[in-house]
Amino acid sequence: MKLLTAAALFTLGLAAPVTESKSHNIATRAPFSCPGGLTNSSPMCCSVNVLGVLALDCQNVGPDGCTGAYKPNCCTLGLAGQGLVCNEQLIPWTKTSITPDTTPDAPPVTVGERSKQRYYQTNPVERRFEEVGFPGLTPAEKKTYTHSRLILPVANRQVSLSNKTDREYWKQVTKEGLPCRRLKNNYNWGTDKHGRDISTYRIEELKKRSLSQAKLTALNVLHRQFLLKRDAARSKGAELPQEDIDEEKKRRQEMAALKRELYGEIPGALSNDPEWDDVIPIPQEESQDALARIAYPDNYAEAVSYLRAVMASEEYSPRCLRLTEHVIGMNPGHYTVWLYRFKIVSALKLSVTDEIQWLNDVALNHLKNYQIWHHRQLLLDHHFANTLSSDAEAAKQFAKSETDFISRILAKDTKNYHVWSYRQYLITKLNYWSPFELATTQNMIEDDLRNNSAWSHRFFIVFSDPSHSTKGSASTEHDPKVPDSIIDREIAYAQEKIKLAPQNQSSWLYLRGVLAKGGRGLDTVGEFASQFFSNLGAEDEEVTSSHALDLMSEVYHKQGDIEKAKLCLKELSEKWDPVREGYWKYRLSELK
Repeated sequence: MKLLTAAALFTLGLAAPVTESKSHNIATRAPFSCPGGLTNSSPMCCSVNVLGVLALDCQNVGPDGCTGAYKPNCCTLGLAGQGLVCNEQLIPWTKTSITPDTTPDAPPVTVGERSKQRYYQTNPVERRFEEVGFPGLTPAEKKTYTHSRLILPVANRQVSLSNKTDREYWKQVTKEGLPCRRLKNNYNWGTDKHGRDISTYRIEELKKRSLSQAKLTALNVLHRQFLLKRDAARSKGAELPQEDIDEEKKRRQEMAALKRELYGEIPGALSNDPEWDDVIPIPQEESQDALARIAYPDNYAEAVSYLRAVMASEEYSPRCLRLTEHVIGMNPGHYTVWLYRFKIVSALKLSVTDEIQWLNDVALNHLKNYQIWHHRQLLLDHHFANTLSSDAEAAKQFAKSETDFISRILAKDTKNYHVWSYRQYLITKLNYWSPFELATTQNMIEDDLRNNSAWSHRFFIVFSDPSHSTKGSASTEHDPKVPDSIIDREIAYAQEKIKLAPQNQSSWLYLRGVLAKGGRGLDTVGEFASQFFSNLGAEDEEVTSSHALDLMSEVYHKQGDIEKAKLCLKELSEKWDPVREGYWKYRLSELK
């Protein structure tokens, strides 16, 4: 426990006066004006002598102020306090009360100004203390200042007083009307979401902010009541009415808007949904020294953190299905969420056709997305194992609906590799080798002779059909099971399209593939290829298809005419396909 200092006890009137050796301006030490009509701002005139308060050391006092050196004990108080007697001359003074400025403060404009005024109102004499310091206070002000400073220490028993002193102290506090609770100076109001100091707010702005804070508090109370009601209902094996849940959702939306307005917080949709209250999200953890940390949008980061949580707990529920849809809507390339979604569909035994119907809308909005088609392939396998394998009619209808949708996609993106790959997988899985597929490729080739994807699919349809092909036969090897009639038909088809566009590489490659499947050499179409160039090596040389020259170089080589083969490759290198000059020169070097 701290003891009162002698100075504190003196101001309380509980100890004898103590002399001071330090000089002080008499104008600020006693309730008198300086002698000779001088003002409080005049130079120091007299100081209290160390021997007693009634003997003073004074300078000579003249019309222009104090002059000369101090003379110990040269001045004393005059009779009846009439003034100072210096050098046997009475210098009268005027007795005045030094009272604080009672001019009312101007109304505060900002929050900080109002706080300052309230600080002075609850801290008596504090403003005077800041202006003149403790020595400049009047005895009455010093006593008030000390009393106010001792209120909390005395109340908290940090200062030891006798019972009598304690009673006298509190009597004095009551008499002076000192506040027991005092505001602190320079109160920290904090900052708003923009970093602005709230103490700089206008008072009207603070009122508006305070109303929003009060509204948020009230909504939070109702929110907690909802949680208690829900816990009570669940403890009895029941759930709250849907209207209560809808009301809570609306309440959380209001709370989210207020948090955004007040603190810049952006609560996500899931944290505002009572359905997800039992899930503790798992946020993304990245190293502090990561070279490039990904700046995820807040709503996406929140959704994925909930996704991690339900995946970790292996929850397969309708709400998880909705969560995957939410994540896919923001990032359809998130392959993990697609795998998790398929597990949910399988675990809940949901309708594959319904899932595919939803998937169609996603696919139309994201044409180049690979994960969509892998998910579709997993659904096909699942549906085939559970339904289609034992129901031929259902399989046929499913294949028809799928190919119809694929046609819609290809109408928008005719060379989409993922779509063509899925189409081939679908046909193989469901054994859907129909004339419709061949006709489809023919129509697409008619529309665009250079659609290499359509040519590739035609080759797949013609030479992978198990009814007239060998299972597992490579695309470049002879398949004796393929009828000659089909080989002849496809050779004629390719030649027909080559004539329409001699420089189209797709049709030439298709022709080569058909010849390989039929076990026929390139020389069987040598006469056909020769029509696309003339006068090779001469000044009037004419070539309408570099691919024909390429093919004929191989024909000549096989026939043993190396010079003609070299001439074809030389012309390709120097004139008709210089972009691939290095390749043609390599071919030349290989000729023997």
